[in-house]
Amino acid sequence: MSEPASRPGAARIDRWLFAVRLAASRTLAAEAVNGGRVHINGLRVKAAHGVRPGDRITFQRGTLEFECTVLALPPRRGPAREALQCYLESADSLARREAFARNMKLAAALAPRPQGRPDKHERARLRRLRGRI
Repeated sequence: MSEPASRPGAARIDRWLFAVRLAASRTLAAEAVNGGRVHINGLRVKAAHGVRPGDRITFQRGTLEFECTVLALPPRRGPAREALQCYLESADSLARREAFARNMKLAAALAPRPQGRPDKHERARLRRLRGRI
């Protein structure tokens, strides 16, 4: 059942995601919630749903799933150090994020890099590849 954020000790999930820096803006947080990428205690919720300390939040960021437990409700969006005190990330989520970062670094290291600026023929080939003639 949905719990409104107007109850004492609760905050809107979109505001909480923005305040603890899991979303770059409140609009992006609301879009993530309404798009079904955020679950509270296993339930899909709307942006106005109330979140309280002790709730488990699952947040889908691209292909990565972030899981945390709410510890506090910040009154405003503050520094990153304060934001980290408001939630506790699960060990599984942390391990998945570290593995993802490791894989991304490896992929970046193995990706081919051009030596310099493309010449006339390489530019034409790139235009054809991108679909521009």
